[in-house]
Amino acid sequence: MGKVLVLLRGLPGSGKSSFANLIWSSFVICEADQFFYDAEGNYNFDPSKLKEAHKYCRDKVESFMLDNEKNPQFYPEIIVSNTFTKEWEMEEYFKLANKYGYKVVSLIIENRHGGKNVHGVPDSKINEMRNRFEISL
Repeated sequence: MGKVLVLLRGLPGSGKSSFANLIWSSFVICEADQFFYDAEGNYNFDPSKLKEAHKYCRDKVESFMLDNEKNPQFYPEIIVSNTFTKEWEMEEYFKLANKYGYKVVSLIIENRHGGKNVHGVPDSKINEMRNRFEISL
């Protein structure tokens, strides 16, 4: 399939991270949530740093793509697992994929299994995200 960038979209608790780890063990997985883990593995979410977390994720993806340019054995398959409720939130990843020659696949993960979000996102916020979720056909 060549180089591929998979964008996993879904609400908190839908199982994006679990799905990525279950299905694609050979892919490198990047998430804005990774920014909030400390050295001991504790999750310390700070909503005031969300913009910084998404920049961290985007920069990490580009770093992997640059490594692939130097050595095609490195990171031909990358997953970004973020909520991506709005189409524009994926634009930077489409630009990176185009720049470095990655094919983009976007998948929406639905919570049909009764999963709970492990990061404590309030139900009111999840409902807000659900109401703004955009799908392009």
